[in-house]
Amino acid sequence: MVEISHLTKLFGQQAAVNDISFTAGRGEILGFLGPNGAGKSTTMKIATGYLPPSSGTVRVADFDVVEQPLEVRRRVGYLPEHNPLYLDMYVHEYLDFIGRVHGLGGSTLRQRVHALVGRVGLTREQNKQIGALSKGYRQRVGLAQALIHDPQVLILDEPTTGLDPNQIGEIRTLIRELGQDKTVIFSTHILPEVQALCDRVVIISRGQLVADAPVRELAGLTKGGAVIRAEFEGTIDPAPLWQLPGVKAVEQGQGGAWIIRTEGKGDQRRAISQLAAQQGWLVLGLRQEEQSLEQVFQELTTSTKIEK
Repeated sequence: MVEISHLTKLFGQQAAVNDISFTAGRGEILGFLGPNGAGKSTTMKIATGYLPPSSGTVRVADFDVVEQPLEVRRRVGYLPEHNPLYLDMYVHEYLDFIGRVHGLGGSTLRQRVHALVGRVGLTREQNKQIGALSKGYRQRVGLAQALIHDPQVLILDEPTTGLDPNQIGEIRTLIRELGQDKTVIFSTHILPEVQALCDRVVIISRGQLVADAPVRELAGLTKGGAVIRAEFEGTIDPAPLWQLPGVKAVEQGQGGAWIIRTEGKGDQRRAISQLAAQQGWLVLGLRQEEQSLEQVFQELTTSTKIEK
């Protein structure tokens, strides 16, 4: 549904986006991540036709954003990072206006506005001026305008900014529902949102693609190794643990457990079990802990490009 191929965007001599390629299919929720200044918003603006690319192509529903921009805009709903709204208009009035911009009218538009107002939680606020709403409710208005024409592709740049925890939960539920039959691409700095919502994650850093993988496979792209928590009966001498291949740190954690940090992608639990048998240690527990998404994100965005 969205195909980005060798996309580059230059501002003067600086490459805000540097030769990135990825796709997002129908029924997929794609998390688009990266540190500030990585090129996320620039990529999204190009995908919606707001900015032209310097080179490369972006196709939405098989339409090229440069050659067929109006066809692309008919099929894309976009909530930008800085949500632009007409603050002197009323919520209902604004959504009606946006619907007419998209060619809707009559009973179809009235039904659409009514349904969206309820769906994004604006029923009690619909007769207020947008300027009188809190930031969280303004964000809901922005989401409603992105959905008014029932687009095939939804591009959301920081959609939960300014929302309280209850509102965030409601918007997550809505995005999950929308992702059943639409292509959803959204950026966020709230990493638990990615784990809660996304099928796949694309991460860029300094304008370059550093990861494109299902969420569950992200840890396999890093070089950080693993953390193993080992519990033994009684007191042991940890010196032999240091001699195991791939072990780079051994430290005692809370409750007397030993935290063993390894490098590489291998599982060292078998080697630790064999060592324990040789040393006469009774193993009470041996668990390999997965890297958190925060740790994976930090490693991928602070190192050089990691090849898949």
